[in-house]
Amino acid sequence: MLGVIDLPTYLVGLLVIVLLPGPNSLYVLSVAARRGIRAGYTAAAGVWCGDTVLMTLSAAGVASLLQGNALLFGIVKYVGAGYLSWLAVGMLRAAWGMWKARRATEGATPVAVGGVERPFRRAFVVSLLNPKAILFFIAFFVQFVDPGYAYPALSFVVLGAFAQAFSVLYLSALIFGGTKLATAFRRRKRLAAGATSGAGALFLGFAVKLSVAST
Repeated sequence: MLGVIDLPTYLVGLLVIVLLPGPNSLYVLSVAARRGIRAGYTAAAGVWCGDTVLMTLSAAGVASLLQGNALLFGIVKYVGAGYLSWLAVGMLRAAWGMWKARRATEGATPVAVGGVERPFRRAFVVSLLNPKAILFFIAFFVQFVDPGYAYPALSFVVLGAFAQAFSVLYLSALIFGGTKLATAFRRRKRLAAGATSGAGALFLGFAVKLSVAST
């Protein structure tokens, strides 16, 4: 179908990959829990745009360039790890502020991470600064593209459309689940602080994992 080989196998693999936790999904969940459905979808839009850029770069062969250039890969890798660390510090600082204010008036809204937050931009950058994602896209996608098909770009579009559809469903589930968490956060400051601390720790873990990644 349109140069795509073994579509059922691709869909099964894609489902497993989408469901694996990562910084993108964690950030969307965090935004939805703190700021509601609209902000959650704003962050999700950043993820979808970032993934689209990565898919396009992968189809254009940029991923192969990164894989073959250790210096370039290292630059992208450490910039990405640094940005994730910066987000983690912001979350931990916000969590500390929540702990100090936990005896304030019940029902107050938890402090937003880093003051003025731009969910779309942050999610977009988190998506882009992930060289392992670029390498994954090229390594995974090419296995399902018929090399003899006359229009390989169309094959990538089909594969990418399925990937985005899975992502929309998954992130939507996280967003609506996050709004339920928000109700608990507003009632329980310690829960909000603990959850934000956990998210910050996970982002630090993602940064460490990315910094030690190899081509």
